[in-house]
Amino acid sequence: MRMLARNDSSVTEFILAGLTEKPELQPPLFLLLLVNYVVTVMGNLSLINLICLNSHLHTPMYFFLFNLSFIDLCYSFVFTPKMLMNFISERNIISFAGCVTQLFFFCFFVNSECYVLTAMAYDRYVAICKPLLYTVTMSRRVCSLLMSGSYMMGFAGAMVLTGCMIRLSFCDSNIINHYMCDFFPLLQLSCGGTYANELVVSIIVGTVVIVSSILIILSYVLILFNVLHMSSSKDWSKALSTCGSHIITVGLFYGFGMLTHVKPSFAGSVDQGKSFSVFYTNVIPMLNPLIYGL
Repeated sequence: MRMLARNDSSVTEFILAGLTEKPELQPPLFLLLLVNYVVTVMGNLSLINLICLNSHLHTPMYFFLFNLSFIDLCYSFVFTPKMLMNFISERNIISFAGCVTQLFFFCFFVNSECYVLTAMAYDRYVAICKPLLYTVTMSRRVCSLLMSGSYMMGFAGAMVLTGCMIRLSFCDSNIINHYMCDFFPLLQLSCGGTYANELVVSIIVGTVVIVSSILIILSYVLILFNVLHMSSSKDWSKALSTCGSHIITVGLFYGFGMLTHVKPSFAGSVDQGKSFSVFYTNVIPMLNPLIYGL
């Protein structure tokens, strides 16, 4: 397909292939994703308002939950409106600047959510393993530092990842086989050498995922050892209610994240990756308020 705009070895616009090329699936997918978007926005806004207005919920646990809902709310604004517009527009075009902006905020909110989930795991650990020191350990200053650090590290990672994508050259095609600007489809589209960029992306993504995963797992291993020494069923129930929602959220977030970005090398794996990506980018932000509201 002819490129829409070209300046030497770079493009100024991309064509998003979308979620599916089958016309008969477009209307039902549009309706499903529209309902998903409305529920996501309303659910996260409701949870944010509830935490803000109820003084009894001004605790470290709900402070982190407030930030998780805020990230999910912002996360849904990054690509869902554009995704819905592409269902009803004839040409699914996004400018180079728009693509870079979308990629930056996608990376920023995903990275930040990893760190917020890690901070929440630490909060659960202190609440269950060191209850007498909880108020001192999870002071307002500590919580603020944890959240500030989460956003700062998310910002730094997003800047590096976005910088790698800006350096790419696009010569032969501008069709992104995805419904959004993600770094792996962009790397596949590039006509220049991508080894250095792929290495940086792998290091950044690997560091964020591995470090946060290890800290979360370590927190729950320590929690498990502590719970096993509890003799009261009431204490068991309290520990389960404290950690259950967070464990489900972490499992969904990291599980679908791995299925989305660790792609097998067989035909149709790109389309399968897009399907997993829908759960990762659209469904999980909708489910989080429901999970924590139970």
